[in-house]
Amino acid sequence: MIKVYTSGTWDLFHVGHLNILKASKKLGDYLVVGVSTDELIFSYKKHYPIISFEDRFKIIESCRYVDEVVKQEILLSIEEIDKINPDILTIGSDWKNKYLEGIEHFKKNKRVVYFDYTDKVSSTIIRKKLNSIYNKRLCDKID
Repeated sequence: MIKVYTSGTWDLFHVGHLNILKASKKLGDYLVVGVSTDELIFSYKKHYPIISFEDRFKIIESCRYVDEVVKQEILLSIEEIDKINPDILTIGSDWKNKYLEGIEHFKKNKRVVYFDYTDKVSSTIIRKKLNSIYNKRLCDKID
């Protein structure tokens, strides 16, 4: 059995997230997905997710491509990855040139697959659109 592990924020779930889960599942027989806690996300993104950890966990858990969901409190921790013991680690291509101890540790003995972002969709883009709509409505009320 080939076990694949991927992790992420999974905030404002969109087709790009679905593409990552689907592509990750195609690489193996069993897909484990880490969902980052609100505190972990704030520690490196400097903002909290819009959707709570509990709800993001439930959303990922309900996806048909996902076999198991785990709480991620440390960004790709060696200890957590070793406990899950996957054969393949998948991650977004934005991490390709960034150092993460867990990825480097994993690369020594196993396979890391980087996935490109789906064009024109990301939680950041959605967040910006929502802010723009909110700000426009706020300005319309003031006028």
